[in-house]
Amino acid sequence: MSAVTHEVVNQATPLEGYDLFAADPLIPAALEREGGGWGANEAAALGRIVGSPEYYRRAAQANRNEPELVTHDRFGHRVDEVEFHPSYHSLMDTAVTHGVHSLPYERPPGDGARVVRDVLMWTLNQVEPSHTCPISMTTSVIPALRTNAELAAAWEPAILARAYDPELGHVGTVKRSALIGMGMTEKQGGSDVRANTSRAVAIGSGGEYRLTGHKWFTSAPMCDGFLVLAQAAGGLTCFLLPRVLPDGTRNAIAIQRLKDKLGNRANASSELEFRDAAVWRVGDEGRGVATIIEMVNGTRLDCVIGVVGQMRQAVHQAAWHAAHRSAFGGLLADKPLMHNVLADLELDVEAATLLMMRVSGAFDRAALDPAEAAFRRIATPVAKYWTTKICTGVVREAMECLGGNGYVEESILPRLFRESPLNAIWEGSGNVIALDVLRALAREPGAADTFLAELRLAAGADRRLDAAINGVADTLAHDAGVEAGARRLVERMAVVWAASLLARHAPAEVSDAFVASRLAEPHGLLYGTLAPTLPLATLAARSHPARHG
Repeated sequence: MSAVTHEVVNQATPLEGYDLFAADPLIPAALEREGGGWGANEAAALGRIVGSPEYYRRAAQANRNEPELVTHDRFGHRVDEVEFHPSYHSLMDTAVTHGVHSLPYERPPGDGARVVRDVLMWTLNQVEPSHTCPISMTTSVIPALRTNAELAAAWEPAILARAYDPELGHVGTVKRSALIGMGMTEKQGGSDVRANTSRAVAIGSGGEYRLTGHKWFTSAPMCDGFLVLAQAAGGLTCFLLPRVLPDGTRNAIAIQRLKDKLGNRANASSELEFRDAAVWRVGDEGRGVATIIEMVNGTRLDCVIGVVGQMRQAVHQAAWHAAHRSAFGGLLADKPLMHNVLADLELDVEAATLLMMRVSGAFDRAALDPAEAAFRRIATPVAKYWTTKICTGVVREAMECLGGNGYVEESILPRLFRESPLNAIWEGSGNVIALDVLRALAREPGAADTFLAELRLAAGADRRLDAAINGVADTLAHDAGVEAGARRLVERMAVVWAASLLARHAPAEVSDAFVASRLAEPHGLLYGTLAPTLPLATLAARSHPARHG
């Protein structure tokens, strides 16, 4: 009798070696609809790279080998550098050379370039979200930087270059390219940035200042420059802080420590101290929030993109496992209760995908269409609130579909799970975002009408949806200023909006199931509680990547 017992059977092969773009049931059509169809080949090419076994391997390596802070060299000189594993640099190189940081500014506004870029960003987030943080900030800095024409002229060529250059150097002389970070919050204020105590003093009249203070969270401290907020004579002001000065010397920046975070481990987040550091004003004194909010708007969209990518990957992993794992006499994918779970998860992922793509289209067209600009203002925080809130639940349930296999690092699910709360916190946690929606409704002329007009594009598709739209209209007319009800209002706005998009752009069985379970009938508090009368097997099949790839 053989003593060999380690025969591996009934295990799924890794979900890799496929095109992430083609594998999604909605993304290719949404890209075309939102004006970016010309970028489908580029999206598919990156989808194949990110879906390759090599990319999955590099993503795992970048997270196992976390960045390390080096404060001094061996002679005692302060250097304040962060060292990364080569895999991290490889991921960054892939993102930058594919223009994920620069594409919206390489073509005219309204040409779909923002939409193509956002699909590329969604692709990267499926497998390794951490490194997309500096990519996001670099894309989003341009509108704020352009409030200072001189700074924009000096920095934009390096910011928009499709060349990854991690070496230290001064932009404009040594550096081929530049990445930009952001420092807003301080330990005493957090989201209340007007409580910032960092101070900047003007040096002459040329826009140069000296900054002294600290930042509690500064993302990606190895970026070449940072937008920061500090108090100036005229009030809270936005500044550009370079790591290297025009004379080639290091700026007076001390990295006090790296944050030991729950997730986002491949990316370095830090506490920075400024000791009479040289900075240049961006925008007018006292207009710091208004200036940097242009950057925040873009990074908020990237919060949506990040979680939609993570949820898509998680549900694909669950569906792939179910299609290859047998239990209790058959494949998991053939079990009615697994149909219910996968169908329920897929509904939220597809709804979130359409929200993401619609906001992306509004960003792309906002410069040319005032109506799209107004819609973007209200739609961005609404989408950010709901999609980032549901992400952790989706990833956790997907992990459970794999059982113990999903709880080990090799499955990718633990990494996605640790990442899943981040985007609900970054760029405004739930209360901040909900209050921002109330602020937009109160201060932006026609904000409510613009949002309701979007919902009513689906009018007549489903009487239950019509009733829900009328309910949102009634709440916006009578109760939109009640702070204690802000979360309830924003959640309802998001879910009804998602239902309206599904009614317009998804198969009827998807739209009907979402309306039935999210709007019309009582739905369980957990996933897998859809009504048995819904076409569960059909809906569950949409979660399987092979069906679309």
